[in-house]
Amino acid sequence: MSKVTYIGVDDRELELFESQYALPEGMCYNSYLVEGDKIAIMDSVDPRMTEEWMGKLESALGGRTPDYIVVQHMEPDHSGSLMAVVEKYPDITVVCSDNAKKYIAQFNENVTISNITTVKEGDTLDLGEGMVLSFIAAPMVHWPEVIMTYLEKEETLFSADGFGKFGVYAADEDDWACEARRYFFNICGKYGNNVANVLKKAANLKISKICPLHGPVLEGEKMAEAVRLYTIWSAYDVETPGGVLVAYASIHGNTKKAAEKIAEMLEAKGAKKVAVTDLSRDDMAEAIEDAFRMGSMVLACATYDGDIFPPMHYFLHKLRIKGYQRRRIGLIENGTWAPQAAKVMRSMVEGMKDIEIVEPVVTIRSAMKEADIPQLEALADAMMK
Repeated sequence: MSKVTYIGVDDRELELFESQYALPEGMCYNSYLVEGDKIAIMDSVDPRMTEEWMGKLESALGGRTPDYIVVQHMEPDHSGSLMAVVEKYPDITVVCSDNAKKYIAQFNENVTISNITTVKEGDTLDLGEGMVLSFIAAPMVHWPEVIMTYLEKEETLFSADGFGKFGVYAADEDDWACEARRYFFNICGKYGNNVANVLKKAANLKISKICPLHGPVLEGEKMAEAVRLYTIWSAYDVETPGGVLVAYASIHGNTKKAAEKIAEMLEAKGAKKVAVTDLSRDDMAEAIEDAFRMGSMVLACATYDGDIFPPMHYFLHKLRIKGYQRRRIGLIENGTWAPQAAKVMRSMVEGMKDIEIVEPVVTIRSAMKEADIPQLEALADAMMK
């Protein structure tokens, strides 16, 4: 019988994660109780859900007193209820990294924790009955203080934000990858190399179960698929070879028509997958996800105030800060009297790592015409090479 108990909570009313990522179903905050002779709590939850979580914690404890609370990640959605635990159980020992200890003080002014123990890579915490927690440094996944925790007896990895996803908790969820992919590239995407380093450490461990701070517990085939995808994502490799994202920012709909036309051409020429996104209306986080998923992208944008239409600027800015790299990009610009969009887009994407600009660059004057079709065809052909 497992001595790890899930005590996480769902926040079904939260509409935006980190005040920017849409949550159609809400979000879960995972926490776990690990029992030996002594009892450890693995992380707390967002302060929005403190009361419900404390109720679940007390129920799982059944009148017992926890000995430790392990803080793997100090972001408020995982440490926001820490002080509620410390206040209720004043003799509890907080276990965290050196950086997390500093952050606890930064988030909690004029608060003193009586018992706090810092740990580093390779340190252990023996709970008795063979239940030994081994700590793994995981800096910048996706904050510098992060630790992950391995419980050898249960062959379980507590992976902090690694292997997390958007949405409420669903242990039997089939489509993990969709919201996990959107989560990874928008939350952890900038830190692919750091994720890859932790994956290398984990490869030396016998793991049968991954317990993240968001999303379902992963085991069996689902865990194997999650590890496969994380290996691709963290290396900035292409998940969908032959796929193309067509991302457009259109003011009056004319640039949209050009984007839809080249998408139609790409499909006719045999592109394995073509995704089209309206940067003014569609979920920006999904656009980021698709950009990383595909190996190629066509950007179609209207000129605006001698620059580019703002939704495209925001999209390219987000790609840059998330570490977008090693991709092929085609450009379509639209302008009535002084087209500038291609020049601006080129300057933004050329600042990213290992980006190839695919020629020809297509210029539309006000609205797509029959005379523009050969250039669009030429760009579609070049994108397929």
